[in-house]
Amino acid sequence: MSLRFALLGLLNDRPCSGYDLTRRFEQGIGTYAGHAQHSQSYPELRKMLADDLVQIAEEGARGRKTYAITELGAQQLREWLLQRPTTAGVRNEYVLRLFLLPALPPADAEQVLHRTIEFAEAQIEQLTGEVDEITEAHGQTTGHGALAAQYGLRMYHATIDCAQWAIEQLRRDAGLADLGE
Repeated sequence: MSLRFALLGLLNDRPCSGYDLTRRFEQGIGTYAGHAQHSQSYPELRKMLADDLVQIAEEGARGRKTYAITELGAQQLREWLLQRPTTAGVRNEYVLRLFLLPALPPADAEQVLHRTIEFAEAQIEQLTGEVDEITEAHGQTTGHGALAAQYGLRMYHATIDCAQWAIEQLRRDAGLADLGE
């Protein structure tokens, strides 16, 4: 994730303070798209301000600044969005766990996979609620993070499918029909 473009995208949706931008990453759909801390967001906002990609829309109490995207920022966001993705890999804790799963005995590995299924099911429930809220509030299924939420839903369904398949493989490789149950 490019922090610069993530911040521009969030500001394209609506003006925000640095604090609000960080909170949007920490809750809801933002948690599926990326991560940014205050210590990362504020320096990037200052650089973007110097590069005329954002402007200060409002200054409040105790020096609180609300940032808004500029025309140049919107143009650069558009250009970036229209480019082919360049990231070769995706950091995914589940994939790392799959890679390291052979370090565990088969029964423990199956337990990890069952926990993965439980986690994915909980995430599906949460995302479904968020999609419903977006649709109810805005009457559309493509804006306000809905497309990212749909991606998340599909990824968690795929995670469940993969974990179930991996359990079958563990059982087959161990020569057991009911491993761990």
